[in-house]
Amino acid sequence: MAVSAINSVSLQGVGKTAVQPPAIMDKASFPSAISDFLQDANTQQLRADQSLQELVTGQSENVHDVVVSMAKADLSFRLMLEIRNRLVESYQEVMRMQV
Repeated sequence: MAVSAINSVSLQGVGKTAVQPPAIMDKASFPSAISDFLQDANTQQLRADQSLQELVTGQSENVHDVVVSMAKADLSFRLMLEIRNRLVESYQEVMRMQV
């Protein structure tokens, strides 16, 4: 079996990021980012609850949308929980430092 060689490969745009981080972060940007993330996770959970309620009451028959909204809510909750765990871990590490 013969394998032909690849002569030209274009790697334009590889490794470039579309979003550039700000040069100087505001002191309020981290708390507002956490607050926005918590609000988004809460919104996802409320949407999942509403779609499940609509399925149970017979207002909607689309099970796929219910499963997708439940998966989104679960994923955002798990991410929120992991961020919380990392923050607690970081706090504990700082508290263990000797001055």
